Amino acid sequence: MSSPVIERRAARVLLVDRAGRTLLLHGGDPARPGLHWWFTPGGGLSGDETPTQGAARELHEETGLRIDPAELGEPVWRDVTEFSFDGRQYRQDQDFYLLRVDEWQVDTAGMDDNEQRTITEHRWWAAAEIDASDELIYPPELADLLRRLTVSEGR
Repeated sequence: MSSPVIERRAARVLLVDRAGRTLLLHGGDPARPGLHWWFTPGGGLSGDETPTQGAARELHEETGLRIDPAELGEPVWRDVTEFSFDGRQYRQDQDFYLLRVDEWQVDTAGMDDNEQRTITEHRWWAAAEIDASDELIYPPELADLLRRLTVSEGR
């Protein structure tokens, strides 16, 4: 018998610097040590958090950047993804928020134990670099999404 799928809400941040690059974190699944991927900062909501509150909390934990949740505005994209992590199956309904910064030096001191175990590095990526990479990058639509957002802002 398979274990039940855990339904959860999540919020993620497309943190984009002045050069139009987005910050991605690199990590893996403790249950599958050979599998690693790149992903946007963010994660599951805690308790009665709103998506913007959860996104702001996760951004601070994973990058050290503290913001007012109101700075995130409305989601720029939403998707539902299903995945396995640490032996459990998840179905995650997630909102993505765009936040622009001139630049940011990532500080991982606020990561919780699970984040420290599973997030190994970070890097700023241009859309073209995402397209050219053969690494796993989530969401798969990220490069196109970044280009669409950049064009819509006239950048």
